[in-house]
Amino acid sequence: MNERMQALVDLLDVEQIDDTIFRGRNPDHPRPRVFGGQVAAQSLMAAGRTVPGILPHSLHAYFLRPGKPGIPIIYTVDRIRDGNSFATRRVVAIQRGEAIFNMSAQFHVEEPGPSHQLPMPEVPDPEQSLQRVQEAVRKQGGPAEGWWSRWRTEQAVEMRPVPLDDDNADPQTRGRQYFWVRATSEMPDDPLLHLCVATHTSDHSLLSAMRRPHGGGRGHDFNRFMSASLDHALWFHRPFRMDQFILYFQESPVTAGARGLSLGRYFTQDGELVASVCQEGLLRPVDPSRRGRG
Repeated sequence: MNERMQALVDLLDVEQIDDTIFRGRNPDHPRPRVFGGQVAAQSLMAAGRTVPGILPHSLHAYFLRPGKPGIPIIYTVDRIRDGNSFATRRVVAIQRGEAIFNMSAQFHVEEPGPSHQLPMPEVPDPEQSLQRVQEAVRKQGGPAEGWWSRWRTEQAVEMRPVPLDDDNADPQTRGRQYFWVRATSEMPDDPLLHLCVATHTSDHSLLSAMRRPHGGGRGHDFNRFMSASLDHALWFHRPFRMDQFILYFQESPVTAGARGLSLGRYFTQDGELVASVCQEGLLRPVDPSRRGRG
């Protein structure tokens, strides 16, 4: 593994300090709060460590308080139920004595059953998407190679956006966006680790999908809204690897009452729907006269 991927694997390797108590690394960084995907992924890893040999099929979580960078996070796991086919865990993430996140996760022993799915959207493959993004940046006068180099060298999981023509899009589809995502190097075979990396990645850009129909999405004016994740849910349908390209399709079907909803789907390159995501977020308009004030 390369250095940045190893750093993410190490970040998710929560330390077990008691039977159901774990401590998560939390590096110091200049951002004002901990990335929610990190807390969700560490919570899932902590829960998974108490259910050996069985993989999670779903998680449902709430972001309660912003986490503070540089301070370790304690994860307490409740063994809610251990059945023949299913196991349920509840996890609370704690910083400085306060709960910042809670999650319920369920685990399922793999078994056969019927199969169907929605079709994968038709989008350019990862290499074509990269070329189109670079060309779009060049047309805008930006350093395309340098822009993409930053993504590839600073991220453990690269996200290749699929260019969209928002000017010609139907207003009902402007809340859609697509990314090809993949770990930047080969990962260990541990399937729980791949699901935790998928959980970490799933929190990226969902708020952007909510802002897009209102002129505040990726590449637009982020300062028009104050936004934050409120809750997060994830379902795993089939086994998959995060070191192979996954199409992450995101769409926001509704915003109302200063809140928005985003849905996501993970597709493998051969078209299998392997995971689904749902997130509600705060989308509060910012008074232009107060922009830039402390």
